[in-house]
Order: sequence, then structure tokens, then C-alpha cells
Amino acid sequence: MPDPETVTAAIASNVRAQRAHRGLTLDALAARSGVSRGMLVQIEQCRTNPSVSTLTRIADALGVTVARLVEVSDTPVVRVVHASDVVTLWRSDKGGSARLLVGSDAPAILELWDWTLAPGEHHDGDAHPAGTREMLTVLEGELTLTVYGGAHVVGRDEAVLFSADRPHRYANETEGTLRFIMVVTEPRQIPDHVPGE
Repeated sequence: MPDPETVTAAIASNVRAQRAHRGLTLDALAARSGVSRGMLVQIEQCRTNPSVSTLTRIADALGVTVARLVEVSDTPVVRVVHASDVVTLWRSDKGGSARLLVGSDAPAILELWDWTLAPGEHHDGDAHPAGTREMLTVLEGELTLTVYGGAHVVGRDEAVLFSADRPHRYANETEGTLRFIMVVTEPRQIPDHVPGE
């Protein structure tokens, strides 16, 4: 797995390159993403390690995946992601984690995640852009998925598909470990350049 400094440097380079490619100023990206200009400067100058929530907002505003922002090297036609290259973007004190296994931003925005939640643990997901969907399958344990206030229990070897353009929560309300694999797909709706910005 790449060391944190390498990932932080990759994020800085990728955010700067994606912003420049779209002809966006720091102020324009701040307005689009809801991330302050100061935080964007710190990210682009490799002075901070942004949270998953911050990365998600920036990626959404740029019309790319989180995977594209944390990618350490260019994407070849065929890319094998070795275990040592998988990036852990969230880790809890209880042992939970969210590992981004692989992602693509062209032609479709797709991400493949491996999640683990310890007993009694939960993670709140922000609403993604309109049209975003998530599919997941439970490999171990039982997931309580709450979407827009409605709770759904998904057991081992079961799968679920839901609209992720609203707040959602993944929770492990059991006494055993929960592990699930998730795919996120997001429509491409943000143009490379918006006139007037």
C-alpha cells in the first residue's frame, strides 16, 4: 500500500490537474464543492490529508471519482490493483475500515469498496449527486442500511441496490463483524467547463 505521504502528494497533484483541466479557479471549485478555498489551497500544496467527506465533495464538483483523486499513477488500459496498492480511506478506533479497491471515471464513474464494521459501529454517508446508485453484497454478518429514514436489514449472501443521492447509514447492530463489498455508480452530469465560472 502506498505510504500516506505518497497518497497525499497524489491527491494534491490530481486535484490541481483536474481543476486546471476544467479551467476552474480555486474560488470556483470552492463554490461548486462547498470546500473552503483555504482547504483547497492546503490540499493542492500537499499540506493536509483531507477526509473522505472532503474528497467526496471535491470529486463530485470535478465530475470524477474519489479513486481518481487518490490514484498514485496513471491508469493504463488494463490495471491490476495489487493488495499493496489498495487505499484505506476510513478507519475507526473499533476496527472498522473502508478500502477503495479500484475506481474509474471514464466512461462511467464507478468505485469498488470493501467495508468492515465492528459490532455496534456505523458510518453515515453524505448524499451523493443526483442519480448516484450503490449496490452491495454482505459477505459476513448483517447490515442495517438506513436510507432517508427507512431501515433495511441485509443478511449474509444478500444484496441491495439503492439511490445514494440522499443521506444514508451503514450500521452493524449485531455482536459479530460485518463485511460487505460495495459498488458506487454515478452519472456524468458535470461538464468540463461551465460558462461564466
